[in-house]
Amino acid sequence: MPITTILFDLDDTLYPASSGVWKLIKDRMNIFMHEELGIPWDQIPLLRERYFREYGTTLRGLQTHYHLDVNAYLSFVHDIPLSQYLIPDRRTRDIIKTLPQKKYIFTNADADHAKRVLKTLDLTDCFSGIIDITAVEPYCKPMEQAFNIALEVAGEPEAVNCVLIDDLPTTTKAGKELGFYTILFAKTGDPGDANAFLDDFRDLPAIISEINN
Repeated sequence: MPITTILFDLDDTLYPASSGVWKLIKDRMNIFMHEELGIPWDQIPLLRERYFREYGTTLRGLQTHYHLDVNAYLSFVHDIPLSQYLIPDRRTRDIIKTLPQKKYIFTNADADHAKRVLKTLDLTDCFSGIIDITAVEPYCKPMEQAFNIALEVAGEPEAVNCVLIDDLPTTTKAGKELGFYTILFAKTGDPGDANAFLDDFRDLPAIISEINN
């Protein structure tokens, strides 16, 4: 079946992981957990790892176990001077812009952060919309319910019509099991449990063309 929709992850996918943005976000998660929730520093790394495994994100784990102001958390962890770390890439913009499929951001971050990233990268007008952590609440990637909500928002009745691009193998594995054509954005050259891998958006049109043929 032809591909009619592409779901793009945001952080460490639309920009290089080497930018350092995600490290800053993780550092601010740790600060929030310590200063606002009183969690000892030495417990935070293992706690975040456990929440990621069990709930998909640190946020969902904190919501389950703590009285959390979600908006305050999201605002704090994403309060980063993005323009100091992200540089627009004209080639990436041209490639994404010219793809004929519907294109959505599908992220476990919030829409405000996604909008700031897209504006900094000059990609705002490349996407039909943003499916964020609040849109799929109380779920998140890689939960099946989050994927189902994303399909509904995108107006897609079938996952087989969709490509999912993400830098996390847990997400691409889950998406593939649900019928998405999944692309792992990575430098490894190994798709793992995904259908394909991608390390340069210049290769994306060829991948889409191959699927459609």
